[in-house]
Amino acid sequence: QVQLVESGGGLVQAGGSLRLSCVASGRTFSSYAMGWFRQASGKEREFVAAIRWSGGSTYYTDSVKGRFTISRDNAKNTVYLQMNSLKPEDTAVYYCAAAFYYYGSSSNEYDYWGQGTQVTVSS
Repeated sequence: QVQLVESGGGLVQAGGSLRLSCVASGRTFSSYAMGWFRQASGKEREFVAAIRWSGGSTYYTDSVKGRFTISRDNAKNTVYLQMNSLKPEDTAVYYCAAAFYYYGSSSNEYDYWGQGTQVTVSS
């Protein structure tokens, strides 16, 4: 079992920044890929970013490229999502997820999920 706990969400003005953190416990953190997803009110959950177990490869959805950065610290069992130049359309609940045998954007392939943290961007 893996437990994931997100933090760092909040209210920010457009153009501002936030850094989300996700701390993992349970199975060896460095063994799996990590992803960030988001779900806006009334919409389906969508992929944001992913990072391989080694941290050597990252993958972003087009709408956040150049603004968001995913990173991980395996010594701290933590994955981060640095979000810059935030826009009102980034408003959503953000979830981190872990995948043991998958690296990509399909939420169905992730094995464990956190409870989510709310990010609200005001215009």
